[in-house]
Amino acid sequence: MSETVIQVEGLGKRYRVGERERYLALRDVLTRVFTSPLRRNRRPVDFLWALRNINFNISRGEIVGLIGRNGAGKSTLLKILARITHPTEGSADLEGRVGSLLEVGTGFHPELTGRENVYLSGAILGMRKREIARKFDEIVSFAEVERFLDTPLKHYSSGMQMRLAFAVAAHLEPEILLVDEVLAVGDLQFQKKCLGKMGDVAKTGRTIVFVSHQMTQIRRLCEHVFWLDGGQIRRGGRTGELIAAYETEMMSGSAKSQGDNFEIFIGWELGSSGNILKDGLREVTFYFTVNPPEPIRRGYFGFHIHNDASVLVASWGFDGLNMEPGVQQIRVTLPQLPLRPGTYSILTSLFNGGNNLTGKMLEIWNGIPFLAVDTLPLCHPEDAWAGILNLPAQLDCAGFKESITVQQIAGPIRGSRTD
Repeated sequence: MSETVIQVEGLGKRYRVGERERYLALRDVLTRVFTSPLRRNRRPVDFLWALRNINFNISRGEIVGLIGRNGAGKSTLLKILARITHPTEGSADLEGRVGSLLEVGTGFHPELTGRENVYLSGAILGMRKREIARKFDEIVSFAEVERFLDTPLKHYSSGMQMRLAFAVAAHLEPEILLVDEVLAVGDLQFQKKCLGKMGDVAKTGRTIVFVSHQMTQIRRLCEHVFWLDGGQIRRGGRTGELIAAYETEMMSGSAKSQGDNFEIFIGWELGSSGNILKDGLREVTFYFTVNPPEPIRRGYFGFHIHNDASVLVASWGFDGLNMEPGVQQIRVTLPQLPLRPGTYSILTSLFNGGNNLTGKMLEIWNGIPFLAVDTLPLCHPEDAWAGILNLPAQLDCAGFKESITVQQIAGPIRGSRTD
């Protein structure tokens, strides 16, 4: 069995709403005890449970993502794991040294230089001076701040501070690394560099808990995900399926139909897999359940797929459709649908007596649920260059062959010489 390094049981954190928490001396506590029966017209106290009844285990070497809306409790949970704040109830047991990167500049002093802050942050993380010195050149090189090493930190940009803070936390060999939504400060190149470093850290048997609102980063890095909602764990499980469910709910509020009040489109599915596409390189069949209120002659059926940026990625139109009234299915079969992993919206339309220009519109329907593509990424590792399609590729050059396959995606891609 794998070794558990993070064990959380019945964890809860409560905050008082509307009042600043004061630090009281002993005389203040005694005064409050003796005078409390004499107080009248006491205002009711309002409390907010930021976390409630949190339970989970994380094994050594796992990369686990935390997702959820703003205010779901993700950052509060990381602060409890990092021992920055104490829980109101329950317990969180961690085995090993913990490194955390929760906010830009945490553990740094603005008046100290970059060099001095590396030693300060390392000492806060529990490292010895000799250990920091051994890793110092590697930290500075990774952060790309060699030129400004002896400049006070207050003159650094937020991106430079983040690079230095991440470099310290990642290189000083913590057994557990906690990372909040800080990579959003860096540019795309440094984000890729950080994700690669976190992957290398995990391969050495260390554990990473990663919070991000960028689902592409979660997909590429994390093996398992916990979905927090309202301070509680709503679901936990495999990354692809859980992110698909999360993105579907986040996008479902915008789905509306256009046309008559009578709803013709009832739903759609991909057979036994529901709304989740698990292999885009094989034949795919969409099943649309419809209930036309009238006979359709020489009708038109339109089928369109948009990505999460509302960009049209695929579209089909079918003329000459004949249907009788009543509940029935329309099947659309595609030889392949090699889309990038993510969540896509479906738009369908049905016309009678002609196409979408000449016929009578019966309904234009925003499909529910959304299409979730849960496949391994085969495209370019940088989102800016990944495009729309998710296709395998092979390169040949003078006896050297390099292939992008499902097995090679998890690690570095290496060429193999062929005879």
